[in-house]
Amino acid sequence: MSAQPDLARVTWPRAYRIIRSIYPPIDLFEDIADPRDWEALASAESKTNPRIWEQLGQLDLVPPERRVSGPGASWLMAPFVHVSTDRPGRFTDGTYGVYSAGDSEEVALYEVAHHHAVAMADSGEEPGWTSQFRLLVNSIDLDLHDLRPFADCHDPDDYSPSQRLGRRLRAEGSNGLVFRSVRCAQGECAQGECAAVFWPDLMSVPVQGDHYHFHWDGTSVDRVRNMRTAAIFVL
Repeated sequence: MSAQPDLARVTWPRAYRIIRSIYPPIDLFEDIADPRDWEALASAESKTNPRIWEQLGQLDLVPPERRVSGPGASWLMAPFVHVSTDRPGRFTDGTYGVYSAGDSEEVALYEVAHHHAVAMADSGEEPGWTSQFRLLVNSIDLDLHDLRPFADCHDPDDYSPSQRLGRRLRAEGSNGLVFRSVRCAQGECAQGECAAVFWPDLMSVPVQGDHYHFHWDGTSVDRVRNMRTAAIFVL
């Protein structure tokens, strides 16, 4: 892609993100301590809790002035400090994090169901109901680089063009990107959009919504059960 993406104001009163429920809040992020002191506090705590650094992730990936603390901050900080090149995304090679969200609950479900299915297939899991997930809801009101017109950033399998662009725009100071949902292609969901935000301090702190079970049929995630209502959503 040779053209520079335009900026678009993205205002979503409700942005939806779905994560695994097994990850608990991280005490240090939830505290009101100054984020500039986190390394020192963690170093002191590591004397009695050797696993503290594993829990905190790679703090150096987020400059102190861009960190977020207080109740709910774990949900914002986690995707930026718990990264791995074994878990790349559409706009990151896994050396840095992004906060990914959809403009509807349905979009978020389809996007996460796809990636969960890939993980289940890679590990050869037997069919059945699998891991619990939780919904996070916050708002986005940002100028984001608009990738919706660029087909090469929406390839269902090849992330290399979008990763190159994401890396460059992030280095140039971009807030993040808005793009069309690749995994949600039916009905109203076909118009669904996603955002990938590059820094945690650009968004409001999420609140927790419903929990879900995903059903793996051996080939794909074909159903999602809302644990609060018991309703089953067929993908």
